[in-house]
Amino acid sequence: MEQTLDIVKVGIADLKVARRPQTISTSGLGSCVGLVIYDDITYTAGMVHIMLPESSLARNTEFNPGKFADTGISELIEQLIKQGAKRRVFKAKMAGGSQMFNLSSQNEKMNIGQKNVNAIEERLEQLSIPIIAKDIGGSSGRTIEFDTSTFELKIRTVYKGITYI
Repeated sequence: MEQTLDIVKVGIADLKVARRPQTISTSGLGSCVGLVIYDDITYTAGMVHIMLPESSLARNTEFNPGKFADTGISELIEQLIKQGAKRRVFKAKMAGGSQMFNLSSQNEKMNIGQKNVNAIEERLEQLSIPIIAKDIGGSSGRTIEFDTSTFELKIRTVYKGITYI
């Protein structure tokens, strides 16, 4: 008999929490970054699909917190703690942050992927959450899937296949 896994899908600019034996996934990561924060004692993990580095870029005061690195990480931590995860043992893995368009050196400020990665790394450092593994940059899109039982992040990269971190 084949076992079906309970897969929690995270949309663009979305965030969700999952517990063992669930798997949590997101697709469409180009310049966006998929960030997983997990507690390997309670087997609880959360994922956020970050589109932009800072909420100061929001066009109005009402916005989806998962869209931005600063608000998305804070909201994800809050949701994880509500589900019983322990803040002191949080670890992180991330993938994405590609430069999807060929930009000249003068337009490096337009490299949203790298800006997203930098914002996430800075925020996690401020919060003392170690990044255990990452697969970032390049010029290909990704889909990721995190297994809450093994803490393995499966990454499908366009034209490059599957890797695990």
